Amino acid sequence: MNKGEQAKELFMKGRNCAQAVFCTFAPEMRIDEQTALALSACFGGGLGRQREVCGAVSGMCMALSKKYAPKDPTDQAAKAAFYARIQDVCNRFKAENGSIICRELLGLPAGPQSPVPEPRTAAYYQHRACADKVKCAAEILEKYLEEEK
Repeated sequence: MNKGEQAKELFMKGRNCAQAVFCTFAPEMRIDEQTALALSACFGGGLGRQREVCGAVSGMCMALSKKYAPKDPTDQAAKAAFYARIQDVCNRFKAENGSIICRELLGLPAGPQSPVPEPRTAAYYQHRACADKVKCAAEILEKYLEEEK
């Protein structure tokens, strides 16, 4: 099973979009599952259901941060190289999906969103593209990491 399928499976089992992607890569990032779940929990639904940056994209970027974030806060070249990595994977996601913004991906209006998550029912999974976005983000990250080897 590839990383995309693993992430989609986690999402279908109730993890939010960010958790599904980040937790898929947690073992190779040397992060235990409970820590990964806690760190990524707030990014679901485009940051706490605000429908901003897609949680799947946030999860992807969190994994890259763990692996590549500069250690020296004064190293401008390292920061630029790191931000280029983040922009690269975000642009790949945007090229495949048209946006990295949750509400745009889901066709939702701008404005306040309820903080109450929708129940995960069969109908929920049928009308939401989230599982496919999670799979896409994990596949992009998996390919990116392979290219970096």
